[in-house]
Amino acid sequence: MTAFQCILMGFLIVCAVSVSFSKNLLNSILIYMSYSLVMSILWVCLESPDLAITEAAVGAGVTSILFFATLKKIQAIRIEIDKKKEEAEESE
Repeated sequence: MTAFQCILMGFLIVCAVSVSFSKNLLNSILIYMSYSLVMSILWVCLESPDLAITEAAVGAGVTSILFFATLKKIQAIRIEIDKKKEEAEESE
């Protein structure tokens, strides 16, 4: 295993831990997307391009779009934006 692959594995662990501790749903989705992209790079390093393409398309692409659509549908994104506006108004 090369040093680059070890760094990627470490980044995967950091992403997996940070997504579970993130309180912001939007940040959790972005961390999940980065996890999938790093995993697809790791699949390329392991000489498995078919899995890399699938991971990039499904993991980072389709699943993330479905998560964003779900957050928009339940209006979770709007609620977080409203909370930030209220906090900004209170601090002034």
